Amino acid sequence: MTDSPAAETGSRESSLDSVHTASFADLLAENGISVLITTYQAGKVIIARENGGKVNTHFRGFSKPMGLAVAPDRFVVGVRGHVIDFRNVPSAAQKLEPKGRHTACYVPRVTYVTGDIDIHEMAIVADDIVFVNTRFSCLCRINLDYSFEPIWRPSFITAYDPRDRCHLNGLAVRDNAVRYVSALGVTDEPAGWRKNKTEGGVIIDVLENRIVKDSLSMPHSPRWYAQKLWYLESGKGDVVAFDPDTGAEALRVNLPGFTRGIDFFGPYAFVGTSQVRETAVFSDLEITRSQPIRDSGVWVLDIRTGETVAFLKFTGGVQEIFAVTVLPEAFPDIGNEDEKLIFSTFVIPDDAMGNTVIPDETWQPVEPTFEAGNAHFNKGEIAAAIDCYLKALESDQSFLPARYNLGLAYFKNDDSARAKDVMLEVVKREAGHAEALYTLGRLCFVEKDYESAISYLTRSHNIRPGFEAAKTALDEAIRESENKASQDQ
Repeated sequence: MTDSPAAETGSRESSLDSVHTASFADLLAENGISVLITTYQAGKVIIARENGGKVNTHFRGFSKPMGLAVAPDRFVVGVRGHVIDFRNVPSAAQKLEPKGRHTACYVPRVTYVTGDIDIHEMAIVADDIVFVNTRFSCLCRINLDYSFEPIWRPSFITAYDPRDRCHLNGLAVRDNAVRYVSALGVTDEPAGWRKNKTEGGVIIDVLENRIVKDSLSMPHSPRWYAQKLWYLESGKGDVVAFDPDTGAEALRVNLPGFTRGIDFFGPYAFVGTSQVRETAVFSDLEITRSQPIRDSGVWVLDIRTGETVAFLKFTGGVQEIFAVTVLPEAFPDIGNEDEKLIFSTFVIPDDAMGNTVIPDETWQPVEPTFEAGNAHFNKGEIAAAIDCYLKALESDQSFLPARYNLGLAYFKNDDSARAKDVMLEVVKREAGHAEALYTLGRLCFVEKDYESAISYLTRSHNIRPGFEAAKTALDEAIRESENKASQDQ
């Protein structure tokens, strides 16, 4: 290796631990980039980003994430049955903690339902989202009228069939069009590729509809870069670059894992490796026979020399990598798990901005404050609940649920006087509020004002005859009133 510092421990989230070379963090920092990684096995999209001289591995949860495609201020990801389109929203990045640290925040804009088609690699080509539909053995693009729109299939595939005839899996864009694809077999029968997976793989030129490389061991991730066609011969753990016209190889590098997922930045290739699980699909490969210990992570190669210059290796719950994509942002985040962030971030056309009021940062709508009060109340944090309900009423005096819950909180806090005042105000504003009348009845009962208790509880029961708690409390108040009357005689 050109840089051989000791490996540093990566950031820790749950059991998804990692180690990395210092050179990996340096490479990210020097170029202002990060790396997006998908692992369908762990159900995560991982952002590898530099933070304080180390690599921070930041995890976001998705259902079976696989293909990724990046465009300026945008990325798309293929997940189970869907394609999700994310856009960078700078105003959302400004809301993230620590303030001022994040360079981008990608929030979901559109989700397309494709059905269970086992989406593999993807690309954004002009205005189209193009992807490999592995189950149907074809290339497709997103079309709002359909689950998917087929745009090409190999010449040896005679029909669209959801039984994965050739395991089409990767694509390469050249001259702004999908030009090359990879498949694990030249077969037209359901799951026929499995019979010769160790050496039946091919790279196909889509434009010329010809095979440019055959007899490959589970090829993945074709790419056109630096005037060469690259692919990963996963069954051997190899990274290969060659001339598709002559077939001559320019580079072949072996890595310690099942290679899958590659992207480039300058003279560097970022390559994903997987440990490979012991399943029928991955059995009897050269890499499983020759390398008993395999690594899951991202390896950085200098494409001029083939040398490994850096690596990020997962030592915890990530055993498989699918996609590896360089993102031109130093410290981004993905807002898919933060509902509050998504719902409070608005993107509108520029011509509408001149007539848009931006509220003061301290302004809050009443509903979230009210819900926060309920959350505190349910946890037994009554003082915090009272504070939230009072703030909600400062925003909207007519918000009756906050006023009623405030009365309950005072009652729970043994502040009967305030509880009664609040409930009387509730009933003044809503004469048919059975719950407030019931609470007033209970308060009066505690004070042994049985006459008032009976009055409030009777009104509550009349408004809601099925209100069993009110009926029970009313019967008790009547009994106590009668007992008191008999004692007074």
